[in-house]
Amino acid sequence: MRQTPVKRPKNRKAQIALAAAELFCARGYHGVGVDEIAGVVGITGPAIYRHFPNKYAMLVHATRELGTSVRTAVDTALSASDDPERQVDGVLDALAVLSLEQRRVTGLYQWENRYLSAEHRAEFRHGLAALIDRVSDRVRAVRPELDRAQARLLTRAAFSAIASLSTHRAPAARARATDLLRRAGWALLRADVPDLTRSESAPVSALGPGRSRRAAEDAESRRETVLATAIRLFHQNGYHAVGMEDIGRAAGLRASSLYRYFPGKSDLLAAAYHRAADQVATSTASSLSDAAGDGEDALRRLVNGFVALTFEHRDLVAVYLAENNNLPDRDRHELRRIQREQVEQWVRLLEGVRPGLSTPDARLLVHAAHNVVTDLGGATDPAAPEEFRPVVTTLALSVLHRP
Repeated sequence: MRQTPVKRPKNRKAQIALAAAELFCARGYHGVGVDEIAGVVGITGPAIYRHFPNKYAMLVHATRELGTSVRTAVDTALSASDDPERQVDGVLDALAVLSLEQRRVTGLYQWENRYLSAEHRAEFRHGLAALIDRVSDRVRAVRPELDRAQARLLTRAAFSAIASLSTHRAPAARARATDLLRRAGWALLRADVPDLTRSESAPVSALGPGRSRRAAEDAESRRETVLATAIRLFHQNGYHAVGMEDIGRAAGLRASSLYRYFPGKSDLLAAAYHRAADQVATSTASSLSDAAGDGEDALRRLVNGFVALTFEHRDLVAVYLAENNNLPDRDRHELRRIQREQVEQWVRLLEGVRPGLSTPDARLLVHAAHNVVTDLGGATDPAAPEEFRPVVTTLALSVLHRP
């Protein structure tokens, strides 16, 4: 008796790309193998090569698919009405729904696209910039007093708030989260910002983050030099793509001499996380003590401190947010506990300032505000003057106060 041959699903390529994207976001591009992707889809590793020549091609395809999904959502919303305010509202709602539906892959826009070649990274970023331009034009139709730079900044911030779901695992009820993120987007689009063409302000750049000037100045000891160099390389290239030899070469030391200070690469990453956690804790404690019991003042100080930390230690903050899955087990669970407690401090303070706000809503808004700060901190020219920081503080507070 002849067996009927098993037919391959017509959407096999899409299944592979989705599985790859989810694994890349969960464990980092270099932490995922082709055989693991194949296992999720239920095929063998060699079978993947019928659809993609290599793992890198999956990353390119996944980022393009993410860009296409966002573009389709924006196109559909803009074509549904001729009224600018309804168009913008439709865009925010559509992006919020998409953020929920693609929560496990949206992180590609923030971290994993750094593994793309310069050509493909430019393609991805230009596509995102074009979308921001289209939506910001509609925002200016709603708020004609804004110039183009102001509208682009507010639109970028709104995109970041809505995409924040990819940065955490807090439960999010579909209808409630969609509405809350849409309103957070409007809070940002309605925020007041100064004229960004003046010298005291700094536009959002399409370039990636640069090395923190203060981090370089503070690296006095060799141990600090090694740690600062490792943090910079982890941010630029990803933890898995960096070896001890790379760190030693960049620090002007032989790789063998690094082991006097750190037993291995994982210890360097753990040291970076403990450094970041300590700095966040110090900033938080200072903000709360200086506020003298005034919740509103404490919240503003807390945001100010987080903005300062993000701008002064760009590489460290980026590694802190992106590489936690690569920590040794002994550190990962403890540091995740610390991160959750730091978020909960913000949540409790926000609930005190806004008594009618539920804990789940407060938690989503805190994560949204954090993502606005870290996204803008990473996208802003590193040479931007300190006067730009209050602008970012204002935007983060808009998310926390208004929705």
